[in-house]
Amino acid sequence: MFLFVCFSYYAYQIVYTANVEVKGEPVYVLIPRGATYEQAMDSIDSKKVIIDRLSFRFMAKLMDYPELVKPGRYELKNGETNYRLVAKLRSGDQDPVKLTYTNVRLKKDLAQKLSTFIDSSPAEIDSLLNSPSYTQKLGFDTTTILTMFIPNTYEMYWTTSAPEMMERMKKEYDSFWTQERKAKAKDVGLSQKEVSILASIVQAEQSVHADERPRIAGVYLNRLERNMPLQADPTVVYATGDFTIRRVLNVHLRTPSPYNTYLNKGLPPGPINLPSITSINAVLNPESHEYLYFCAKEDFSGYHAFAVTEAEHRRNAQRFHAAMNQRNIMR
Repeated sequence: MFLFVCFSYYAYQIVYTANVEVKGEPVYVLIPRGATYEQAMDSIDSKKVIIDRLSFRFMAKLMDYPELVKPGRYELKNGETNYRLVAKLRSGDQDPVKLTYTNVRLKKDLAQKLSTFIDSSPAEIDSLLNSPSYTQKLGFDTTTILTMFIPNTYEMYWTTSAPEMMERMKKEYDSFWTQERKAKAKDVGLSQKEVSILASIVQAEQSVHADERPRIAGVYLNRLERNMPLQADPTVVYATGDFTIRRVLNVHLRTPSPYNTYLNKGLPPGPINLPSITSINAVLNPESHEYLYFCAKEDFSGYHAFAVTEAEHRRNAQRFHAAMNQRNIMR
Protein backbone atom coordinates (compact mmCIF):
# COMPACT_ATOMS: atom_id res chain seq x y z
CA MET A 1 0.00 0.00 0.00
CA PHE A 2 2.85 2.31 0.87
CA LEU A 3 4.53 1.72 -2.51
CA PHE A 4 1.20 2.13 -4.30
CA VAL A 5 0.55 5.44 -2.55
CA CYS A 6 4.07 6.66 -3.38
CA PHE A 7 3.75 5.66 -7.02
CA SER A 8 0.30 7.25 -7.29
CA TYR A 9 1.61 10.48 -5.80
CA TYR A 10 4.59 10.55 -8.18
CA ALA A 11 2.34 9.79 -11.14
CA TYR A 12 0.08 12.65 -10.10
CA GLN A 13 3.11 14.93 -9.85
CA ILE A 14 4.30 13.92 -13.31
CA VAL A 15 0.93 14.46 -14.97
CA TYR A 16 -0.82 17.30 -13.15
CA THR A 17 1.81 19.41 -11.37
CA ALA A 18 3.03 22.62 -13.00
CA ASN A 19 6.42 21.99 -14.54
CA VAL A 20 7.07 25.18 -16.52
CA GLU A 21 8.34 28.34 -14.87
CA VAL A 22 8.63 31.42 -17.06
CA LYS A 23 9.92 34.67 -15.63
CA GLY A 24 9.30 37.87 -17.55
CA GLU A 25 8.76 37.79 -21.31
CA PRO A 26 6.92 34.93 -23.08
CA VAL A 27 9.19 32.05 -24.08
CA TYR A 28 8.84 30.26 -27.41
CA VAL A 29 10.54 27.14 -28.72
CA LEU A 30 11.08 26.48 -32.42
CA ILE A 31 10.95 22.88 -33.61
CA PRO A 32 12.32 22.77 -37.19
CA ARG A 33 11.02 20.51 -39.92
CA GLY A 34 12.55 17.04 -39.69
CA ALA A 35 13.67 17.51 -36.08
CA THR A 36 14.18 14.31 -34.09
CA TYR A 37 12.88 13.75 -30.59
CA GLU A 38 16.27 14.50 -29.06
CA GLN A 39 16.64 17.65 -31.12
CA ALA A 40 13.20 18.78 -29.97
CA MET A 41 14.11 18.05 -26.35
CA ASP A 42 17.38 19.95 -26.71
CA SER A 43 15.49 22.96 -28.10
CA ILE A 44 13.11 22.89 -25.14
CA ASP A 45 15.89 22.33 -22.59
CA SER A 46 17.81 25.32 -23.98
CA LYS A 47 15.01 27.63 -22.85
CA LYS A 48 15.70 26.65 -19.21
CA VAL A 49 12.07 26.87 -18.12
CA ILE A 50 11.35 23.17 -17.45
CA ILE A 51 11.51 22.61 -13.69
CA ASP A 52 11.83 18.79 -13.66
CA ARG A 53 13.38 17.67 -16.94
CA LEU A 54 13.29 13.98 -16.00
CA SER A 55 9.54 13.94 -15.37
CA PHE A 56 8.94 15.88 -18.57
CA ARG A 57 10.89 13.38 -20.65
CA PHE A 58 9.12 10.49 -18.90
CA MET A 59 5.72 11.96 -19.81
CA ALA A 60 6.87 12.67 -23.37
CA LYS A 61 7.81 9.01 -23.91
CA LEU A 62 4.68 7.82 -22.15
CA MET A 63 2.63 9.83 -24.65
CA ASP A 64 4.64 8.57 -27.66
CA TYR A 65 6.05 12.03 -28.42
CA PRO A 66 9.30 10.59 -29.85
CA GLU A 67 7.26 9.23 -32.79
CA LEU A 68 4.99 12.28 -33.05
CA VAL A 69 7.38 15.26 -33.18
CA LYS A 70 5.82 18.06 -35.23
CA PRO A 71 7.51 21.26 -36.38
CA GLY A 72 6.28 24.61 -35.17
CA ARG A 73 6.61 27.56 -32.84
CA TYR A 74 5.23 26.80 -29.41
CA GLU A 75 4.85 29.02 -26.37
CA LEU A 76 6.09 27.52 -23.12
CA LYS A 77 3.50 28.94 -20.75
CA ASN A 78 4.08 29.51 -17.08
CA GLY A 79 2.43 26.87 -14.90
CA GLU A 80 1.99 24.40 -17.77
CA THR A 81 1.84 20.74 -16.73
CA ASN A 82 3.80 17.99 -18.43
CA TYR A 83 0.66 16.44 -19.83
CA ARG A 84 -0.69 19.66 -21.36
CA LEU A 85 2.67 20.69 -22.82
CA VAL A 86 3.37 17.30 -24.40
CA ALA A 87 -0.20 17.12 -25.72
CA LYS A 88 0.31 20.51 -27.36
CA LEU A 89 3.66 19.54 -28.90
CA ARG A 90 2.56 16.17 -30.25
CA SER A 91 -0.64 17.61 -31.77
CA GLY A 92 1.25 20.39 -33.55
CA ASP A 93 -0.92 23.02 -31.87
CA GLN A 94 1.58 25.78 -32.49
CA ASP A 95 1.20 29.45 -31.58
CA PRO A 96 0.95 31.93 -34.46
CA VAL A 97 3.57 34.58 -35.05
CA LYS A 98 2.66 38.23 -35.63
CA LEU A 99 4.36 39.13 -38.89
CA THR A 100 5.19 42.81 -39.40
CA TYR A 101 7.50 44.69 -41.74
CA THR A 102 8.29 48.40 -41.76
CA ASN A 103 11.17 50.64 -42.84
CA VAL A 104 11.97 48.49 -45.87
CA ARG A 105 13.59 49.86 -49.02
CA LEU A 106 15.00 46.88 -50.91
CA LYS A 107 13.81 43.37 -51.70
CA LYS A 108 16.78 41.86 -49.90
CA ASP A 109 15.83 43.82 -46.78
CA LEU A 110 12.26 42.54 -46.98
CA ALA A 111 13.48 38.97 -47.46
CA GLN A 112 15.68 39.30 -44.39
CA LYS A 113 12.84 40.62 -42.24
CA LEU A 114 10.30 38.05 -43.39
CA SER A 115 12.72 35.20 -42.74
CA THR A 116 12.68 36.08 -39.03
CA PHE A 117 8.97 35.25 -38.85
CA ILE A 118 8.73 32.06 -40.91
CA ASP A 119 10.85 28.95 -41.38
CA SER A 120 12.36 30.10 -44.68
CA SER A 121 15.77 31.53 -45.46
CA PRO A 122 16.29 35.06 -46.81
CA ALA A 123 17.71 33.52 -49.99
CA GLU A 124 14.57 31.44 -50.55
CA ILE A 125 12.28 34.45 -50.16
CA ASP A 126 14.56 36.70 -52.22
CA SER A 127 14.56 34.17 -55.07
CA LEU A 128 10.76 34.39 -55.27
CA LEU A 129 10.81 38.20 -55.20
CA ASN A 130 13.29 38.18 -58.09
CA SER A 131 11.65 35.46 -60.17
CA PRO A 132 9.96 36.94 -63.29
CA SER A 133 7.76 33.88 -63.80
CA TYR A 134 6.68 33.65 -60.15
CA THR A 135 5.94 37.36 -59.68
CA GLN A 136 3.99 37.35 -62.95
CA LYS A 137 1.69 34.64 -61.57
CA LEU A 138 0.85 37.01 -58.73
CA GLY A 139 0.11 39.88 -61.13
CA PHE A 140 3.37 41.82 -60.68
CA ASP A 141 6.92 41.90 -61.99
CA THR A 142 10.22 41.86 -60.13
CA THR A 143 10.20 45.67 -60.00
CA THR A 144 6.64 46.19 -58.73
CA ILE A 145 6.37 43.11 -56.49
CA LEU A 146 7.04 45.20 -53.38
CA THR A 147 3.77 47.07 -53.95
CA MET A 148 2.00 43.81 -53.07
CA PHE A 149 3.15 44.10 -49.47
CA ILE A 150 0.85 46.30 -47.41
CA PRO A 151 2.58 47.04 -44.06
CA ASN A 152 0.38 45.74 -41.28
CA THR A 153 0.38 43.01 -38.65
CA TYR A 154 -0.54 39.54 -39.89
CA GLU A 155 -0.90 36.31 -37.97
CA MET A 156 0.54 33.16 -39.51
CA TYR A 157 2.37 30.06 -38.43
CA TRP A 158 6.15 29.85 -38.29
CA THR A 159 6.00 26.72 -40.47
CA THR A 160 4.47 28.74 -43.31
CA SER A 161 6.59 28.23 -46.43
CA ALA A 162 7.89 31.10 -48.54
CA PRO A 163 5.37 30.45 -51.38
CA GLU A 164 2.53 30.17 -48.85
CA MET A 165 3.58 33.47 -47.31
CA MET A 166 3.63 35.15 -50.72
CA GLU A 167 0.17 33.81 -51.52
CA ARG A 168 -1.09 35.07 -48.17
CA MET A 169 0.29 38.54 -48.88
CA LYS A 170 -1.45 38.52 -52.28
CA LYS A 171 -4.75 37.75 -50.56
CA GLU A 172 -4.16 40.56 -48.09
CA TYR A 173 -3.34 42.89 -51.01
CA ASP A 174 -6.56 41.96 -52.80
CA SER A 175 -8.51 42.45 -49.59
CA PHE A 176 -6.93 45.86 -49.00
CA TRP A 177 -7.83 47.13 -52.44
CA THR A 178 -11.55 47.50 -51.93
CA GLN A 179 -13.84 48.86 -54.61
CA GLU A 180 -13.79 52.21 -52.82
CA ARG A 181 -10.00 52.41 -52.93
CA LYS A 182 -9.93 51.31 -56.56
CA ALA A 183 -12.41 54.06 -57.41
CA LYS A 184 -10.26 56.65 -55.63
CA ALA A 185 -7.18 55.46 -57.49
CA LYS A 186 -9.05 55.94 -60.75
CA ASP A 187 -10.10 59.44 -59.64
CA VAL A 188 -6.47 60.50 -59.18
CA GLY A 189 -5.50 58.88 -62.47
CA LEU A 190 -3.28 56.13 -61.12
CA SER A 191 -3.23 52.35 -61.11
CA GLN A 192 -3.02 50.47 -57.81
CA LYS A 193 0.70 49.90 -58.28
CA GLU A 194 1.25 53.55 -59.18
CA VAL A 195 -0.57 54.63 -56.03
CA SER A 196 1.89 52.62 -53.94
CA ILE A 197 4.87 53.94 -55.89
CA LEU A 198 3.81 57.54 -55.35
CA ALA A 199 2.94 56.78 -51.73
CA SER A 200 6.49 55.53 -51.20
CA ILE A 201 7.83 58.89 -52.38
CA VAL A 202 5.35 60.81 -50.23
CA GLN A 203 6.37 58.76 -47.21
CA ALA A 204 10.06 59.35 -47.86
CA GLU A 205 9.41 63.09 -48.12
CA GLN A 206 7.39 63.19 -44.91
CA SER A 207 8.26 60.44 -42.48
CA VAL A 208 7.64 62.54 -39.37
CA HIS A 209 4.33 64.37 -39.73
CA ALA A 210 1.75 62.14 -41.39
CA ASP A 211 -0.80 64.98 -41.42
CA GLU A 212 1.20 66.71 -44.18
CA ARG A 213 1.27 63.73 -46.54
CA PRO A 214 -2.02 64.51 -48.34
CA ARG A 215 -0.65 67.98 -49.20
CA ILE A 216 2.62 66.53 -50.53
CA ALA A 217 0.63 63.96 -52.52
CA GLY A 218 -1.34 66.85 -54.01
CA VAL A 219 1.88 68.53 -55.16
CA TYR A 220 3.10 65.45 -56.99
CA LEU A 221 -0.27 64.80 -58.56
CA ASN A 222 -0.31 68.40 -59.78
CA ARG A 223 3.11 67.91 -61.35
CA LEU A 224 2.09 64.64 -62.98
CA GLU A 225 -1.02 66.28 -64.40
CA ARG A 226 1.13 69.05 -65.92
CA ASN A 227 3.71 66.55 -67.27
CA MET A 228 6.39 68.06 -65.04
CA PRO A 229 9.19 65.91 -63.62
CA LEU A 230 8.52 65.05 -59.99
CA GLN A 231 12.02 66.14 -58.93
CA ALA A 232 11.72 64.19 -55.68
CA ASP A 233 14.98 64.12 -53.72
CA PRO A 234 14.25 60.73 -52.09
CA THR A 235 14.20 59.10 -55.53
CA VAL A 236 17.68 60.48 -56.18
CA VAL A 237 18.94 59.06 -52.90
CA TYR A 238 17.41 55.71 -53.85
CA ALA A 239 19.06 55.92 -57.29
CA THR A 240 22.50 56.48 -55.73
CA GLY A 241 22.04 53.59 -53.31
CA ASP A 242 23.65 55.71 -50.59
CA PHE A 243 20.98 56.04 -47.90
CA THR A 244 23.27 58.05 -45.63
CA ILE A 245 22.88 61.15 -47.82
CA ARG A 246 21.25 63.97 -45.87
CA ARG A 247 21.76 66.73 -48.41
CA VAL A 248 21.13 66.10 -52.12
CA LEU A 249 23.71 67.93 -54.22
CA ASN A 250 23.95 68.63 -57.94
CA VAL A 251 26.31 65.70 -58.39
CA HIS A 252 23.59 63.40 -57.04
CA LEU A 253 20.99 64.88 -59.38
CA ARG A 254 23.00 63.64 -62.36
CA THR A 255 22.87 59.99 -61.23
CA PRO A 256 21.73 57.93 -64.26
CA SER A 257 18.83 55.77 -63.12
CA PRO A 258 15.17 55.22 -64.03
CA TYR A 259 14.48 56.09 -60.37
CA ASN A 260 15.97 59.58 -60.71
CA THR A 261 12.88 61.76 -61.11
CA TYR A 262 15.02 64.79 -61.96
CA LEU A 263 16.19 63.10 -65.16
CA ASN A 264 12.97 61.19 -65.95
CA LYS A 265 9.39 62.37 -66.09
CA GLY A 266 6.60 60.39 -64.47
CA LEU A 267 6.81 57.86 -61.70
CA PRO A 268 9.81 55.60 -61.16
CA PRO A 269 9.37 51.94 -62.20
CA GLY A 270 8.89 50.72 -58.62
CA PRO A 271 8.49 51.90 -55.04
CA ILE A 272 11.46 53.30 -53.12
CA ASN A 273 10.17 51.83 -49.85
CA LEU A 274 7.15 49.99 -48.51
CA PRO A 275 4.61 52.78 -47.95
CA SER A 276 2.35 52.61 -44.93
CA ILE A 277 -1.43 52.52 -45.22
CA THR A 278 -1.40 56.15 -44.07
CA SER A 279 0.79 57.11 -47.02
CA ILE A 280 -1.32 55.13 -49.49
CA ASN A 281 -4.46 56.79 -48.17
CA ALA A 282 -2.77 60.19 -48.53
CA VAL A 283 -2.37 59.56 -52.27
CA LEU A 284 -5.94 58.28 -52.54
CA ASN A 285 -7.22 61.31 -50.61
CA PRO A 286 -4.88 64.14 -51.68
CA GLU A 287 -5.32 67.72 -50.63
CA SER A 288 -6.68 69.85 -53.47
CA HIS A 289 -4.50 72.94 -54.06
CA GLU A 290 -2.33 74.69 -56.66
CA TYR A 291 1.06 74.03 -55.11
CA LEU A 292 3.78 72.74 -57.44
CA TYR A 293 6.81 73.03 -55.20
CA PHE A 294 7.86 72.43 -51.61
CA CYS A 295 10.99 72.21 -49.51
CA ALA A 296 11.80 71.64 -45.86
CA LYS A 297 11.21 74.57 -43.53
CA GLU A 298 14.26 76.31 -42.20
CA ASP A 299 13.14 75.76 -38.60
CA PHE A 300 13.88 72.00 -39.00
CA SER A 301 10.43 71.19 -37.61
CA GLY A 302 9.99 68.42 -40.15
CA TYR A 303 7.28 70.37 -41.96
CA HIS A 304 7.57 71.90 -45.43
CA ALA A 305 7.12 75.29 -47.06
CA PHE A 306 4.87 75.06 -50.14
CA ALA A 307 4.84 77.33 -53.18
CA VAL A 308 2.81 77.87 -56.34
CA THR A 309 5.55 79.58 -58.33
CA GLU A 310 9.17 78.67 -58.90
CA ALA A 311 10.32 82.10 -57.70
CA GLU A 312 8.55 81.62 -54.38
CA HIS A 313 10.01 78.13 -54.10
CA ARG A 314 13.53 79.43 -54.66
CA ARG A 315 13.15 81.90 -51.81
CA ASN A 316 11.95 79.10 -49.53
CA ALA A 317 14.83 76.88 -50.64
CA GLN A 318 17.40 79.63 -50.06
CA ARG A 319 16.21 80.06 -46.48
CA PHE A 320 16.46 76.32 -45.87
CA HIS A 321 19.91 76.00 -47.46
CA ALA A 322 21.16 78.91 -45.38
CA ALA A 323 19.93 77.17 -42.25
CA MET A 324 21.67 73.96 -43.31
CA ASN A 325 24.92 75.81 -43.98
CA GLN A 326 24.66 77.41 -40.57
CA ARG A 327 24.39 73.97 -39.01
CA ASN A 328 27.19 72.71 -41.26
CA ILE A 329 25.07 69.85 -42.68
CA MET A 330 26.93 68.61 -45.74
CA ARG A 331 25.55 65.10 -46.14
